[in-house]
Amino acid sequence: MSSPAHVTVILPCRNEAAGIRSCLESVVASDYSKEHLELLIVDGLSEDGTRSIISEFVERYSWMRLLDNVGKVTPTGLNLGIQRAKGDIVIRMDAHNEYPPHYISRLVEWLQVSGADNVGGVTYTTAANDTSKAHAIALGLSHPFGVGNAHFRIGVSEPTWVDTVPFGCYRKELFEKIGLFDVELVRNQDDELNHRLIKHGGRILLVPEVASRYIARDSLSKLWRMYYQYGYFKPLVARKIGTVMTVRQLIPSLFVLTVLVTVSVTPMFPPMRMLLAVLVACYASFAVFFSARVAWRKGVRCALWLSMVFPVLHVSYGSGYLKGMLDFLVLGKKGIPDPSALSLSR
Repeated sequence: MSSPAHVTVILPCRNEAAGIRSCLESVVASDYSKEHLELLIVDGLSEDGTRSIISEFVERYSWMRLLDNVGKVTPTGLNLGIQRAKGDIVIRMDAHNEYPPHYISRLVEWLQVSGADNVGGVTYTTAANDTSKAHAIALGLSHPFGVGNAHFRIGVSEPTWVDTVPFGCYRKELFEKIGLFDVELVRNQDDELNHRLIKHGGRILLVPEVASRYIARDSLSKLWRMYYQYGYFKPLVARKIGTVMTVRQLIPSLFVLTVLVTVSVTPMFPPMRMLLAVLVACYASFAVFFSARVAWRKGVRCALWLSMVFPVLHVSYGSGYLKGMLDFLVLGKKGIPDPSALSLSR
């Protein structure tokens, strides 16, 4: 019987003291042979106690290493990890997730038998705490009205060929063929890399039996900030690959743009008030309808919070996308703002 493949797990993080311990404990519980596993924790010079927690694990487990990511953003951390990786297979993980014991072994198995160049699992979103608000945020991030047809968030019933997965499992040699992660993409770097992979004839497989648990943000302000960043960097991805990857990413920005245009022309053309009223009423009706459907399971308070989560997701993403269009497509700016202002986790 052949020995297991040597696997390197790369975990970029920055200021993740609240969740890094549970994430690392889930990796420790992995059923994959530790003799054939290394975990590279690539920290962006955290300032909140994250590094002391990581140091506890590094001192305890010889197969873990702490690397300094002086660039402080996710793609520089991932690239450093890939360059230092000893494994023939590289798996990206995220500090906001927890992973079941079979996560690594099943991804490696699927990579070896499927013919795929990148294999990923479904991400199930759970609440950061037991409040109605936290449960509503988790529900919004896994609801088709909230996130569209993002398969890795809403789930699939069988292995499915897709255009992207959030945390990939790759053969290390792939990066010699298509290159490393684009360091200008503080967010959405997976999208661009996976588009490059497909352009080179590669295939990406989403496997439902392999699932991680994503711990959602615990406040609407954090949710707004995260989705504004997701939207902001999408136009830069589109500029780099020469196309918009999915229609769903355009819908929030079109909604926000339509509202802004309608509001701006209403003083000059009062009948536009009716269009604005209809547009807002239609959106509110959908948000209330889908929120009300969870009331019987999660309670009225959760449903009320969810009716606020939906517009936070859509308006923040849409606003970020429009600002990104201005900065990257009109003004031609580069991708990296102040790295210290951005968290590395998804």
